Amino acid sequence: MNLHEYQGKELLSSFGVRIQRGIVAQNADEAVAAAKKLTEDTGTGWHVIKAQVHAGGRGKGGGVKLAKNLEEVKTIAGEIIGMDLVTPQTSAEGKRVHQVLVAEDVYYPTDGGETSEFYVSVLLNRGTGRNMIMYSTEGGMDIETVAEQTPELIFTEEVDPAVGLLPFQARRVAFNLKLSGLAFKEMTKFVTALYKAYVESDSSLFEINPVLKTSDDKIMAVDAKVSIDDNALYRRKELAALRDLREESAIEVEAGELGLNYVDLDGNVGCMVNGAGLAMATMDLIKQAGGEPANFLDVGGTADAARVEAAFHIILKDPAVKAILINIFGGIVRCDRVAQGVIDAYKNMGTINVPIIVRLQGTNADIAKKLIDGSGLDVMSATEFQEAADKVQQVLAV
Repeated sequence: MNLHEYQGKELLSSFGVRIQRGIVAQNADEAVAAAKKLTEDTGTGWHVIKAQVHAGGRGKGGGVKLAKNLEEVKTIAGEIIGMDLVTPQTSAEGKRVHQVLVAEDVYYPTDGGETSEFYVSVLLNRGTGRNMIMYSTEGGMDIETVAEQTPELIFTEEVDPAVGLLPFQARRVAFNLKLSGLAFKEMTKFVTALYKAYVESDSSLFEINPVLKTSDDKIMAVDAKVSIDDNALYRRKELAALRDLREESAIEVEAGELGLNYVDLDGNVGCMVNGAGLAMATMDLIKQAGGEPANFLDVGGTADAARVEAAFHIILKDPAVKAILINIFGGIVRCDRVAQGVIDAYKNMGTINVPIIVRLQGTNADIAKKLIDGSGLDVMSATEFQEAADKVQQVLAV
């Protein structure tokens, strides 16, 4: 589950991480009130207006702008709120902006002081099974670009889960970022607090880009990309409450409410499968047959009529779907029960205007095939993987 920048910063702040302070606003008038409040509390004269959407590269799409007075705050906030923000991480249609973060200006000058930007993230290294701090002196840039053009400027620090982040590791981060004096001490505190926040919030990713060294050597998070592990939300009720459904696929949200594991994709063949591994294999099967999977959909082990009907409804919401492949292995659930569920769901829904291929293998697969073939419905049955692939290829060629 992704958090908005302002939510991520609030989480970081609760663990002692210094942040660029800001106030979220739903409209231009609230943005002006927020700017006035920040001026009173921080003394800032300029304000940064940031679109709050779950996507990076907001500045490139016009979603981050500097306002030098209250009139500009109102104008810029009014322009950003309601816009469809297109960034390198959104679709061509972009994402609708419902709110902005009005933040203090932290790039203030001091005598003899200079600002610097860094990249710092905490994530799981799946190759080693350990948490890892990834960091670079090239803050403010896409980390993918840095990795491609100057990989020597990316450093990593792996953390032993038995002992956690050790002080010398936090100091090594500050050293590799070429900091000294007060800024060195501030960075070690920042990294330590950041790692603590990551672990204790059950997060899967903390990405701070940039981390700013201010002109007076303070270290703070100017941005915050935070992803919480979905599997831990049952024990993080306060974080689960921060979920913004407006930022997620409406179909995926509906599928989740129905208890279906669904991921929306861009293809033309809908998939209905039980088991994640079989679902991945089915998607490969569709690719080999010349199609493109329209979704990942795991109906689980209880593929009864109600569940199958719900899955049909979800798949058919996608207008790009030209065929549906149902691929069920009957281990926990009997194939004949699934076949009857498909038949009942089909009859309940009335006309389904796309071809359906049903491959059932496992317990009572022979009975299931007879049920499908004798149903009188426009449904093709298959027993083998290759047979199902051939039928997918056949219906797509029509």
